[in-house]
Amino acid sequence: MSRIGAIFSPGRPPALIPYLTAGYPDERATLEAVRLLAAEGADLVELGIPFSDPLADGVTIQKASHEALSAGTTAERCLEMARELRRQVEIPLVFMTYYNPVLRYGPEAFCAHCARAGIDGLIVPDLPPEEGGELEAACRAHGLDLIYLLAPTSTPERIRLVAGRSTGFIYLVSVTGVTGARDTLPPELADLVAAVRQHTRRPVCVGFGISTPGQAAEVARLADGVIVGSRIVQIMGQGENWRSELTRFARQLRQALDNSAADPRRAGPTSPAGRA
Repeated sequence: MSRIGAIFSPGRPPALIPYLTAGYPDERATLEAVRLLAAEGADLVELGIPFSDPLADGVTIQKASHEALSAGTTAERCLEMARELRRQVEIPLVFMTYYNPVLRYGPEAFCAHCARAGIDGLIVPDLPPEEGGELEAACRAHGLDLIYLLAPTSTPERIRLVAGRSTGFIYLVSVTGVTGARDTLPPELADLVAAVRQHTRRPVCVGFGISTPGQAAEVARLADGVIVGSRIVQIMGQGENWRSELTRFARQLRQALDNSAADPRRAGPTSPAGRA
């Protein structure tokens, strides 16, 4: 079983999946934050490779990506950070990136270098499965998971297609829009998760718009994992106090997800990662 598959083993609580923009506010902070999150119970960390046209991201991550790029963060530097982190943490590490940097690097070379650096999987929001054959083959060759996204607008046919092609887990976008902290979760989220589960037994993790422990608990009652990004990026950008604030926030998220595992209202069964 892969490192990603292991976090969805039966009996484990819903997975806590934080997102960081690599290189923001600087590389040293990224390394320190991943270690901190792993120590506070994160199950997997998404490292965002900064890109100049992050179409799936809202203003918070756009700003972080711009500043990281301005400071010289490149795909190569992200691989160096991953290599350093793999020596320090055991949890799965996944790159969230866009296809342009992968294409420029070369899918085969990029996946080979990711595997050597200790990366476990890729999330590429602008890569539809119809055009993902080359990257899928490279991921398979190097033991990486390729995690596709679904959205509230996905049709049953689309859900079946992504369920059959995504490995590791399915990334379910909770809203029709971009990343960013929101005050409330969409009321139709439970129906959306249920619709996806009708077509797959793969783990379903929900992201976009989740910014409080209360929202994380609500999502954890439905899904196998909860992805929190923009609020963490906000904390990372607030100056030297980010360490204490991130520690407090991560502990609250972990507690919320652990409590949800015992909640009789929880409807999200954990599923073996390799089964469709």
